[in-house]
Amino acid sequence: MTLQEELERSGNKLFKYRSWIPLIFLIVGLAFHAYESWRGSFWDKYPEYGDYYELFCLLITLLGFLIRIFTVAHTPAKTSGRNTAGQVAEELNTTGVYSIVQHPLYLGNFLMWLGIAMLTSDLWFIVAFCFFYLVYYERIMYTEEQFLRRTFGDEYLQWADKTPLFIPKFSLYKKPKYSFSWKKVIKKEKNGLAAVFIVFSLFYIVGQLMKSTPIEFNYLLILCTITTVLYLILKIIKSKTRWLDEAGR
Repeated sequence: MTLQEELERSGNKLFKYRSWIPLIFLIVGLAFHAYESWRGSFWDKYPEYGDYYELFCLLITLLGFLIRIFTVAHTPAKTSGRNTAGQVAEELNTTGVYSIVQHPLYLGNFLMWLGIAMLTSDLWFIVAFCFFYLVYYERIMYTEEQFLRRTFGDEYLQWADKTPLFIPKFSLYKKPKYSFSWKKVIKKEKNGLAAVFIVFSLFYIVGQLMKSTPIEFNYLLILCTITTVLYLILKIIKSKTRWLDEAGR
């Protein structure tokens, strides 16, 4: 087997389990956070700034989530999805976010996980996360590129030749071909916001327990409760009605 075939084969495997493998990172991150909280992190010395740092981490994660929302909202059916069975694309996305970066969803994922990694307050863990993400998603992106090259040929090559791989070039922006669809956002990303606040709340609770300090019903736990209830309502709506169905989206 050639290196090219091996990269594509391993990329397909990673693509299939891309929603689950990051949970390993989450568990390790929680362990680092627990240890840092137990021994006394840098922010324990400056508690007045610790809350601002936590908010900064949250804003980075929410920025990544907003990139995902804006990307998904302007795409047609069977593109930019969460499928795990294999690569699917009936149309090549080249407008909107895709006009400034080739892999906006993975850029969004990176920022979402980066904000969580930063919660550990451990520089080496943050660096290790960035390296892991690069190696992990590089093969997935390679596999997707091979699929798009075979499916769309010169159309894909012309777009890829001028569009940055991972760092956006805003001067290339083109108006999205499709209008913004809240229904598609809700259908595809309804669990994202709840997941963000569940994870941040989990880090908060673990940190408080390791420091033996009271757990207060702060803004994280409030938003965690609200977004979780909202997610459950939307999940019921999706399963019981066709309200979120939209032709071609």
